[in-house]
Amino acid sequence: MKILAVSDEECAALWDYYTPGKLKDYDLILSCGDLKADYLSFLVTMGRCPVLYVHGNHDTGYHRNPPLGCDCIDDRLVSFNGLRILGLGGCRRYHPGEHQYTEKEMRRRIRKLRFALWRAGGVDIVVTHAPPQGLGDGDDPAHWGFEALRELLEKYHPQYLLHGHVHLRYGQKVDRVLPFGETSVINVSERYVLEVPEAPCPLQMRGQVVWLTGKPKLRDDAEPQNPMDRLNF
Repeated sequence: MKILAVSDEECAALWDYYTPGKLKDYDLILSCGDLKADYLSFLVTMGRCPVLYVHGNHDTGYHRNPPLGCDCIDDRLVSFNGLRILGLGGCRRYHPGEHQYTEKEMRRRIRKLRFALWRAGGVDIVVTHAPPQGLGDGDDPAHWGFEALRELLEKYHPQYLLHGHVHLRYGQKVDRVLPFGETSVINVSERYVLEVPEAPCPLQMRGQVVWLTGKPKLRDDAEPQNPMDRLNF
C-alpha cells in the first residue's frame, strides 16, 4: 500500500504545478497539520483516495473553513485496509492558542484512547503534528516534543510515527527518519512517500476508512459540500 504523508508546507509539484495522474498511485493520504484547507481538499479531489488529517498549531481556521471531503482523526483510531491509524495533533503549549497542549493534557488524550487501542490490539501508524521528545524535536519551547508520545511508542510499538512541525527547510539539523525501538519516527515536512505491506482486511472493507472510535460530527452550521466548488485551478 502506497501512502503520501504531507505537513507544514504545500508542495508546489502537487498543487501549483499539478499535472493529471500525479496522485493516481496513492492508496491513502495522511496530513500531519499546518496546511491550507484548500490544499487538502485539492488532494482528496485529485487523488481519489481518502485524506485523513490532524490539526497543526496553525490550523486555527479549520472550524470556519474545513478541508472538504477529508476526515479529521484527532483523538481517533481508525482502520484502513487493515492498518490501524491513530491521530494526535497539536504541539506543546508555548503561548495561548488552539491545538496546543501541556504534557498532562497530551497524556490525558492518550489515556482516553487506551480502551480503543486495547480492543484493536494496538496501532500500526501514529499521526501527530509534534514529534516525540528527543526524537527530531527542536531546542526552542515551540518545537519541544512530547514525552507522552515517547511513552506511547514504548507501550504500543507502532511501525511508524509520522509528524511535522519541525521544518526541514529551515536549517533544522535533524534526520528525516529516526529509529526508536520497533518504530520509525518520520518527519514528513512537505511530503514523504511511505510504502507498507498489505495487512489482512476483509475484501468488502478495502478502500474504506473504518472508525474504531466515534467519527467526529459535522458542526451544526456545516453542510456537506463538493470540494470542487471551492478550488482555484
